[in-house]
Amino acid sequence: MPAAQPPFPPPDSELFGPDLIQLGTAGDDSCLRADAARNRAKLLEAAARLIAEHGADGVTMEAVAAAAEVGKGTVFRRFGDRTGLLTALLDHSERKFQAAYLGGPPPLGPGAPPVERLHAFGCALLRRTVEELDLQLAAEPGPDRRFGVPAWRVQHRHVVLLLRQALPDADCDLLAHVLMAQLGPALVHHLVRQCGMPLERLEANWADLVARITGTGPRGPAGCT
Repeated sequence: MPAAQPPFPPPDSELFGPDLIQLGTAGDDSCLRADAARNRAKLLEAAARLIAEHGADGVTMEAVAAAAEVGKGTVFRRFGDRTGLLTALLDHSERKFQAAYLGGPPPLGPGAPPVERLHAFGCALLRRTVEELDLQLAAEPGPDRRFGVPAWRVQHRHVVLLLRQALPDADCDLLAHVLMAQLGPALVHHLVRQCGMPLERLEANWADLVARITGTGPRGPAGCT
């Protein structure tokens, strides 16, 4: 008799291919000399602080250089342009998020049942999106590229894998698109900033939606824990 397989093995990174933001890739601090890594971290910290204080629209290469107390040329050499700077900020955030849902502790990471992981994933992504909403909106790609961004592709694939474990007979690829539509920055901006909905309401709706789709019953207003 073959050995029993663990019910919820950690996901194999090969399933996600080159879309994963790997530690040690170009631009990551671990690839840089110590002084260059410190400068890069200092610039990213300054940019994040400016976004928190003034919004993404107020972030310029000149403003970041002044906040970090370095020459403007240093910022351009490190990130190329404003888009490169915003992308670097998102990559830094996405790397930490990927590490949490692909290899962190349960229920977000491996070790919990698929429905619990799906529930935790959406709640974590909603919280992250609200926290850095200005940054995500500023770096939001156009409709022709939105679904080809590597970070989004990994997230979608992760949701597909969890759905396949919970609903093996469903069209999980399309269903993942439907679920993730609720988590997009543009919709979160509309609901939170323009409609004034509290994050707790979005979390509760995500929990209820996941429960209904997976047949585990409505979660009600409790939301995320």
